[in-house]
Amino acid sequence: MSVDTRDRPDWERDGHDWPHRAASRFVTAGGLSWHVQEFGPADAPVLLLLHGTGAANHSWRGFAPLLAGSFRVIAPDLPGHGFTDPLPDGTLSLPGMAKAVSALVQGLGVAPAIVAGHSAGAAILARMCLDGMVAPRLFAAFNGALAPLPGAASFLFPSMARLLFLNPFTPRFFAWTADSAAVRRLIEGTGSRLDPVGLDLYRRLFARAGHVRGALGMMANWDLDRLHRDLPRLATRTLLIVGGDDKAISPDTAFTLVKRLPDARVKLVRGLGHLAHEEAPECVAEILLEEARALGIVSAPG
Repeated sequence: MSVDTRDRPDWERDGHDWPHRAASRFVTAGGLSWHVQEFGPADAPVLLLLHGTGAANHSWRGFAPLLAGSFRVIAPDLPGHGFTDPLPDGTLSLPGMAKAVSALVQGLGVAPAIVAGHSAGAAILARMCLDGMVAPRLFAAFNGALAPLPGAASFLFPSMARLLFLNPFTPRFFAWTADSAAVRRLIEGTGSRLDPVGLDLYRRLFARAGHVRGALGMMANWDLDRLHRDLPRLATRTLLIVGGDDKAISPDTAFTLVKRLPDARVKLVRGLGHLAHEEAPECVAEILLEEARALGIVSAPG
């Protein structure tokens, strides 16, 4: 089942004023055309950023430039999201997404010193670390989706997403109803508050059925049980940054997870929700920088 290419976000139409458009380029890797943004000097340690489900690399619009003085920051749109091609339906699983991102990393010829992901993006990076696709010195998860949903939700949520994904009319229905008020309610439902520009970027994406289908396909094929079982062998130094007001993923999840990880710590940021890195990019960037300095990945100022 495919979506008309006219239903996908178009770079000239929807991206004409995309944040940091000058930092964008399109890269072919693993059979896909990827929209990638890069910041910072080419010879600096590489920081790979992955956004979460339903977003695109605009999620890092305030965050990435703050790290550009210390890193070569690479922020792609995930497959089926934003301006990156979708994966075939049979490869939308967590391992499938991890393999696709690994192909991009290989295509770019980089070896990330730090990998950092928000929500589902963190799950992809954890899978990549576990399977040896990347070998960073630090893995950072911003409100990471690293554990199955509690109770019956772990079964009902993917099943419901699968039913919606298989219905060809669902993405168009969501796109038709994606007005500014609906997007604001959706974002505020995660415990976050964004400025009008941030809300409009999400509205612009949700108004395209192809982007909605990419997000639904990702959720429909998401199985965190295996990842959760494998986490105790994640040897990579791990930093779990958690918004205290996150309504999408309970902050308690991180404090439970840290006990199962060999080398990890939690940093709780009070007053921020699921999109903490968009609400307060300076605060979250400084937390990541402090960890990078402590590990000797970058030098302290002066």
